[in-house]
Amino acid sequence: MIERSEIRKKDTVVFPLAMAGKGDKLRMFLLHGGKNLEARLTSLGLNHGSKLIVSQSEGRNIVILRGESRIAIGKAMAHKIMVIPD
Repeated sequence: MIERSEIRKKDTVVFPLAMAGKGDKLRMFLLHGGKNLEARLTSLGLNHGSKLIVSQSEGRNIVILRGESRIAIGKAMAHKIMVIPD
C-alpha cells in the first residue's frame, strides 16, 4: 500500500474515478472500500495499476474501457476508486 506521504512526494494527482471525464486515460491507484469491493472489482478485471479509459460519464453510471472490455460502474462505487492520470 502506498502511503499518503509518498503521494505528495511524487506530486501525483490522485482523484476519484467519478470525477473523470469522457476520454480520460487513467490508472487505478487505490480503493477506499472493503474486501467485498476489492473482490467485486477484481472479478471485473480491475485491480491496482489497471489502465482505464473513460468511455461515458453521464448520469448515475460511468462506463470504462479495460482492454477490450466495457465495464459500467455506479457513481457511488466510482467515488471509492482512486485513479491517477496515465
